[in-house]
Order: sequence, then structure tokens, then C-alpha cells
Amino acid sequence: MRTLKENNEEHEEEEKEGSGRSAMEEQENNLNTARLWRDAALRSRKLRTNLRQLTLCSKNNQLVLPDDISDIEALNLGNNSLQELPDGLQSALNNLRILILRRNRFTAVPRVVFELGQLLELDMSHNCLRSLPDGVAQLRGLKKLCVSHNKLQNLPAQIGALQSLEELDISFNDLHDFPRSFTHLSKLRTLDADHNKLNRFPAEILALGELEELDLSGNKFQALPADIMKLKSTNILWVSSLHMSSLPDTFCHLHNLESLMLDGNNLTVLPSSFAQLQRLKMINLSSNEFQNFPQVILSITGLEEIYLSRNKLTHIPEEIAQLVKLVNLWLDNNNITHLPDSIVELEKLEELVLQGNQIAILPDNFGKLSRVNIWKVKDNPLIQPPYEVCMKGIPYIAVYQKELAHSQLAVKPWLKLVLMGTKNAGKTKLRHSLVGTEQDVRGTQGNKGIEVTNWVADSERHLTFLVYDLSGNLNFDLIKPFFLSPGALYILVVNLKAYSPKNFYAHVGYFLHLLCAKVPHAVVCLVGTHADQCGAMEVEEKTLDIHRQIGLQERTDIQCLRSLVQQVDLALKQGYKVRISSPHVLFYGVSDRNLMRRKAQLQYMLNQRLQVLSPVLSVICTETQRNINRLREKLMSVADHREIFPNLHRVLPKSWQMLEELHFKSIDLWLSWWSSARLGLQAGLTEDRLQSALSYLHESGKLLYFEDSITLKEYVFHNLPRFIAILNVFFQRDKSTLLNRLLSEGERGDKGRVSLVIEDEKGESLRVTHLQQHLEGFVHDGLLPSNVIRLLLRPHIQTQQDLHLIMELLEKMGICYCINKPRTKHLNGVTVWYKFPSYVSSEDARLEDSAGGNSLPVSPLFSVEQLYIQYSFPFLFPPGLFARFSVQINNHVVQRSDGRHQIFAYRGKVPVVISHQPSKGNMLAETLSIASHASLPNIWTAWQAVTPLVEELNMLLQEWPGLHYSVHILCSKCLKRGSSNPHAFPGKSCFMGAAE
Repeated sequence: MRTLKENNEEHEEEEKEGSGRSAMEEQENNLNTARLWRDAALRSRKLRTNLRQLTLCSKNNQLVLPDDISDIEALNLGNNSLQELPDGLQSALNNLRILILRRNRFTAVPRVVFELGQLLELDMSHNCLRSLPDGVAQLRGLKKLCVSHNKLQNLPAQIGALQSLEELDISFNDLHDFPRSFTHLSKLRTLDADHNKLNRFPAEILALGELEELDLSGNKFQALPADIMKLKSTNILWVSSLHMSSLPDTFCHLHNLESLMLDGNNLTVLPSSFAQLQRLKMINLSSNEFQNFPQVILSITGLEEIYLSRNKLTHIPEEIAQLVKLVNLWLDNNNITHLPDSIVELEKLEELVLQGNQIAILPDNFGKLSRVNIWKVKDNPLIQPPYEVCMKGIPYIAVYQKELAHSQLAVKPWLKLVLMGTKNAGKTKLRHSLVGTEQDVRGTQGNKGIEVTNWVADSERHLTFLVYDLSGNLNFDLIKPFFLSPGALYILVVNLKAYSPKNFYAHVGYFLHLLCAKVPHAVVCLVGTHADQCGAMEVEEKTLDIHRQIGLQERTDIQCLRSLVQQVDLALKQGYKVRISSPHVLFYGVSDRNLMRRKAQLQYMLNQRLQVLSPVLSVICTETQRNINRLREKLMSVADHREIFPNLHRVLPKSWQMLEELHFKSIDLWLSWWSSARLGLQAGLTEDRLQSALSYLHESGKLLYFEDSITLKEYVFHNLPRFIAILNVFFQRDKSTLLNRLLSEGERGDKGRVSLVIEDEKGESLRVTHLQQHLEGFVHDGLLPSNVIRLLLRPHIQTQQDLHLIMELLEKMGICYCINKPRTKHLNGVTVWYKFPSYVSSEDARLEDSAGGNSLPVSPLFSVEQLYIQYSFPFLFPPGLFARFSVQINNHVVQRSDGRHQIFAYRGKVPVVISHQPSKGNMLAETLSIASHASLPNIWTAWQAVTPLVEELNMLLQEWPGLHYSVHILCSKCLKRGSSNPHAFPGKSCFMGAAE
């Protein structure tokens, strides 16, 4: 948009140069005209008499043309809600060659358009045209015509008069056939007629001998004609989503074909002579019914791209190596069990997509595929290389295989075993019963937080369980998801004495939803404790009720997901045109591509249901130890099942195993990179081979190594028990417990002394009253100074560097953030404060001039528009999500004020509000929203403000691959009216509903 000042300055320069003395100069000197131009948001490359291109915006659906535009060759009037054009357009635009009228409200082509006889290109897409008038024949010089996304039901016979036409886009209309005169378009090179209602392949197209590009996807016919061979010049052909079951043999005579889209059909084989298409470079056969790899394409040695996603393939032939020019190979969502060894010879490969198959072992020398930059392999039962290595990418696979070739093999069977359940479920006693002796069980008390134990279940086979006992205390909900990982065996512990059918969800259902969202397809074993406090009949009734309600919850969840799939299918069947017809239509404005993504994600959630073992095994953890041995045997039997736990039998380089053992010998809290490198040398690993080994140990949960962090990548946190003990300290949430810990850890402290307690790291004295005040602020507001944190964490940390690294680590995990972090090194005398959002207890955040209403000053000329993005979670709201999100956004906002469920802050000068609305009933979804506001002309500033916050939230949600959620933008008008149920539009990112 040009301002008056800019226009005046430009014309002052023109006056100095002795140019620009024209009607344009007089117009610039007219203040009213200048304001009109400003309000119309006139944008142009030049504002001189030699203007070639011009873009205009309307005001109140009215358009005013500038003077002296006779030299304009291209005029863009798109996105203006126009219903008619101003008179005199033809006389003012004698040299117009290109006219863009897309995204307006024209119901008919304006008559003035037909007077522009010199027009070469006309774009009237995304309007409301129901027909093309006969006057279109007057545009005999037209070379490009776009009338897509309208409501055309037929084409006029006069369209055949456009014999200069080279490009025609009539896609996304309601056309049933073509007029006979269509054959006269002899110069037509590109035809887009996809997503219409053509019941047969239009025979008129076959007469177009110069046609090079043709798209007929998404129509109603289900077969191609035998004489399709007449399209001899065609090199790009799209015939997707036609439900074709076969191709005619004559199809193979299209010898000039280079790109072929056949996805979304019902093909099972290709014609035997398909190999005649030797110029073919790209073929898309995704979403068909192929059970066997189409061998005929292996003879087309010039192929560069093959897409075979979402078929029923079980293997890939060795002859794939013949396709030496192959760049893209997509084989995802099939039933492929192994890859041919020859695939590594495809050294030009850049994209290899294998996710959603049954591949367990990758071929040797996989590192030869060094050019691959798009690599997707998740949802495969990979054991060699281990899944954790494969997920890191081809370079890590290459290092692993090279290491395996130069090192002895090591098979170390271990399995992560996670005990979870409500408070007082009996998890800790069960853990001691499984791994310890009877003496361990007596007097055992839980609720200490997260505890980790090694359990050698079978010494002969060296089968080891790494047992995680997750506290049932709600205080630990934020950190418990960190310990839920794929490939683990989960024991859901239920207190049978406390259980009743009415509290099923709290004792069982919630945990199943949690696991399904975080670790889809996880294996869950249900164990009932406190059986000795129940009668035999009571135990039987309660265990049967648990199974009954598990089945009921599962059926309800599946029914809900299938219903959503049906909604998506219906929307796809209705077509994009219906979805943009009204804001009240389901999936308004959502593209077919995004709908297909949504369907794939819902299908993933349907396919990756939890594997719940039955029956519920009731045990007694007191002296009798009833059924404890039976539980041990059950766990080892399940662990031995290769199809369930393929990673248990993973093969590692001996050097990697030695590196793990050497790290665990150190009792320090952390090791520097160089200390870790020295241990690597002892294990036979040079520095360049160390990082891959550390990355594997990080991904497999053995240690923490963050190679993507500038600060933390220089350190290895190998002592997980000590780190977990630190986490347990922070989440006690009991002021007296924390105070006792501070006093008992004091070097000169005494619980009975009220005066001097201890000196902090700066030698400053801290009194009990000071500590009490700090802990009061911690428990209620989540605030704690670094000097008190250091005292609180002793003896787990010893030095100031220990403290600094631990707090950096906690911040990366989303547990806390520093509210006065110095930009450089910490200055002497400055106490650093940390905020733990999960501790904030005040219900509402208060911030002067907050974004919660219209309290910010705005121009009286503009109304305030609200931007409100809402995430809805119908099944489960991830525990700790709001608190972690609060930490992640800290680097993006200023002047923030936190409440228990709300954050007020600013992005620059733009207000933002983040709100968490807990569910108020079983039928209501829990929500998390991001809101801002701005005046209508500056609404883009609100979008700029919230975009980084949305990206941070989406990153967090990617940690929950089975989580069902949706994203909508709430109607600004409804919000202004104060509606309790505002209309919701699908958000751009709403089809990331299961985190990718």
C-alpha cells in the first residue's frame, strides 16, 4: 500500500527530473484521490505512465480505476468480492493482455470482458459462474482460460471458436459432457478437467492432437477408451480417483508419456506391454490394490519416481536395482516384510518412505544410500539396526552397520517394564515382590516418586527387566509421560479393594487412554492387588467387571473413530465444491489432500489399538505371595514373544555395549563430552563414531544426550537414577517435606534452630524464615531462587555447574524456565529465579491491558477482530501439556502473567492469551486455546503473534502419536456477540490430529 507521503515524494523527484507532468501528477496532488487510493490499498510495481502491471483492491465492493492506465498489459482484480466491473474498462485498457478476476462473486462473465478483443489470458476461477455465454467466441485471440472452481454445468458450443487457446482449466465444476465443437481447439496443449461429473471419457478430447497435459481425475467414469492411443502428444496424464480396475492394452501406445498419475483406483495389475512406455519418468500407483510389485515397470529404466503407497505389497523384487535413475521411492503403508539387498545400489535415491510396514531387518551397506534426505521408517518392527538407530536417519544406520562389521556382536536382552496405577494401588509392593525377597515387602511404602530397579529375571539368558515404578500421586503427572516409551511392557496395577464399577475410569480407563495416546499398540498386563482383603467372589466379580468395561470403552472409542472416518469419506465423496459452499458444511474449505491425511491418521489410531492381555491376574504381595511366580512366568513368556517384542533380541556392536557399561560405572551426575570420548576410546570407539552410539543410548532410554542443544550437547547425563531422584524432589509439592529436606541437608543445620541454618553458594546466610518464605512462593506460585534450589538438591548436585546443567536440562524438558536469565554468563551477586508452571495455584492470570478483552487502546476507526485458535481433546488431555507449553513459549513472549489455567503475555506489542479449559463433564472435550486480537487492517499482526506459539504446541503434540484432537478457529463475529457456542472453522493445522 502506497502512502500519500510516498506518492508525493516520488512526484517531487519526478518534477526535479522534468518528468511525470501528466494526469497522474494532477491526481497525486489531489488529496481526496490520494486517500481513495490509500483506502483501496492500491499496490503496483510502478505508478508512472509506462505502467505495465497493476493490482487493485476494492472498497465496499466498489472499484475505482486510476487515470491514464492505457498502457497496462496485466490487470489483477482478484480477491475483491466484485459482482460487476466498472463501465469504460474497454476504452481505458486498450493494451490489456492479461485479466485476473479470480476469487470474486461474479455470477456471469461481465459483458465488458468480451470487448477486450486483444486479451490473451483470462482467469475467472473461484467465482459463482453457472455458464459461459456465447460471447466468449469474441475472444478469438485468447490463449489461456481458467474458469475452475465455479458451478458450470455445460460449455457453450461457441467455445470451439477459441482456436488460439493453448491452456484451459475447467476443473472443479459440474460438467457432464463436452460440446462437439470442443474438437476445434486444435492448439490446446493443457487441459484440466478434473473433479467434474463426467460420466464417460469425453471422446472430443481424442481429437486434440497437440494435447500435452491432461487431467481427468475425480470424475464419474471408471474406464478409459481403447482409442486413448490417439493422444500421441500427451506426456503428462492424471487419471486419479476414478475407481478403474484395469487399463486398456492400447494405453501402452502413449509412447510420449513422462508423468502418469494412477493413484486412487482399484488396479491390481498393469498391462503386460506397459514397458513400452520407455519415456516414463514418474508413476504414481498409490492407493490401489496391488498385492505384487508391478514387475513390468522394472524394464522402464528411465524411471525417476515411483509411488506405491497404501497398497497390499508384501515384498520388493531384487530387480529394483535396474532402475538406476530412481530418485523417489515411496512404499509406505503396505505389508512389506523385508527389502532386497539390491536396494542399496539405488545410489541416486533421495526419498525413501517405508513407514507402516513389517520390516524387521535392513539390508547391509545401507549407508550407500547417502543421498537420501527424506527418510520415513516409523511403525516398523525394526530390530537390526535397532529402531532407535533407524529413526535417526541413514547416516546413523551407516555408522551402526560399519561398527557392527568391525566389532563383535552383542546380544543383551533387556526389556523396560513400567508399573502404573492410582495412588495406593500397590505398585511398590508388587515391584518388591517381583524383584526382591519377602523381607523387602514388609513395611514397603510407595509414593516416593519415580523409582527404577534392575531385575534379572533369567540369569541363564541374561534376561533383564528395567523396572520403572511410576508414582500414582497426581503431583508427578507432568513427568510420568517421559517414562512411557514404545517397546516397553506395561503393568496396570489395580487395587481390587478400592475398585468399584463406578470408578472404573479413574482406576483403569484413564490409564488405557493415556497409553493409547502416548504409546499406541503397547502391551498391557492388568494385575489386581489387595486380593487378600477381598473375598473370592468379590475378586471374581471385580476382575470380570474390569474386563467388561475395558471392552465397552474400547468399542465406544472405536465407534467414535470409525464415525469420524465415515465423516471424512462422506466429505471426500461430496467433493471440494460442496465443502466450500457454506461455512456450516462439515470440513468447510478443507482440501482433499488434507482430508486424506486426516483419514490416514484416524486409520492409524484404529489399527494401533492397545494389546491388553487377559485375564486380570489377582495377586497378594504379603507373606503368601500368591500368584507372584505366575506373574513372573507370564511376564517372561510375553517378553520372549518375538512378534510382540522384537527389540528384546536386538543385536548391538560389542563396542556400544561396552560404552554403556563404562558410562554406568561412573557415579558422577554427568560427564563432559571429552570424558565420554575417553570412555569411548576404551570401548574401541573413535570420536567420530561415538555420537551415533550415544544417540542410540539416548533413544533407548539408557542415558540423556541432547545433540541438538547448543549447551547440553557438550555433556552426557548417564546417571539416570540420580536425575530421577532430582525430579522426585521437585514434585513432592509438600512444604513441610521440602523444608525438612533443606534443614536435614544443611552442613551446620539443625531442625530445632531458627537462626542461622546454612550458607548458600555465595556464602550468604539463609534463615529458616527465609526458606519458609521461598517454599511458600514455590508451592503456590512455582517460584524458586537458584541458591535455594541448590540446597534443596543436595547431595544430588555438588557444584554450581551441576546446578546450571540440571536447570538447563529441566528447561529443555519443559519443567521450568528462568525468568531473569542473563544473556551472557551469570553475573556475580545476581540471584537467578526459576518458574515451575505446574506449581502455579492462582486460578486466573492478571495482566494490565491483557488480551482477554478490548482493554487495549485501538483506533476508533477500526473494530477489534479476535483471533481464537482452539485445540479440542475429546478422549484425553495430555497430562502436563499446559505446563510444558507454558515453558516452551517463554522465549517467544514478554510481560507474561501466569495463572493455573491461563497465561497473559505479549508478542512484541501484540497481546496473546493461552487458556486451558478442563472438561466440565464426560460429554465435553477439554480444550487449550491461543488467542490474540488486532484491528481489522492489522489482523496479520495477530497471526504473526500466534504462529510461533502454535508451532511450539504442535511440536509437543508430536510426542503423542495416538492422541485424537482437532484444531478450529472460532468465528470472530460470534465472539463479539458473546456467543457461548461460537461457530468453529477448521484450522489450517487441524489435520495433524494424530501427531506425526
